[in-house]
Amino acid sequence: MDWDWNFVWEILPTLIQGVKITILATLLGSVLAAVVGLGIALARRSPNKALSRTVGWAAEFIRGTPLLVQLYFIFYVLPDFGILLPPLVAGVIGLGLHYGTYTAEVYRAGIDNVPRGQWEAAKACNLSATQTWTNIIIPQAIPPMIPALANYFIAMFKETPLLSAITVLELMNQAKSVANTYYRYIEPITLVGAFFLVINLFSVVLLRWLEHRYGKIER
Repeated sequence: MDWDWNFVWEILPTLIQGVKITILATLLGSVLAAVVGLGIALARRSPNKALSRTVGWAAEFIRGTPLLVQLYFIFYVLPDFGILLPPLVAGVIGLGLHYGTYTAEVYRAGIDNVPRGQWEAAKACNLSATQTWTNIIIPQAIPPMIPALANYFIAMFKETPLLSAITVLELMNQAKSVANTYYRYIEPITLVGAFFLVINLFSVVLLRWLEHRYGKIER
């Protein structure tokens, strides 16, 4: 099948709409993953053993099951319990929860990396637990984590095509719709690959800058 540039220009606006949804889902999912991950990391350090163990088991369950299964559960199973979510909201929640369990380990490692003397200094200054976390521990722990967190967010971006399984009109779903309508697959699927490659290359450049700015990360 010959490459048709006229067809490319015709479908490009539709695919660009898909790119916007893909980027939006990634950004919102990344914010949710960052918040959820921090919450999990702090909960697992709680002196309350019941809370710590429950959150730990939940995180291991989410991390041990496929993202696609979780997306199906959120979008198709939760309505049976009266929880009906729009496709994009369900997708963002799925991405955020799934990757939140991974970012939690990054937070855990970063928190454990803070020298013990910092905790003791905070205690000696009679700082409350909230003041210790917000003013001493988190500001020191988070900057070295940023490159590692960026790696997970890049991985999340590359997994957004899974959202097409729950009818989110992201890039891959738009491409499949165009391809099935015109029975031409080479142009839309190739453009999907090109979009992902360009955005991923930009993300890698940003990651390299973060590695240089905040130090090397473990692969």
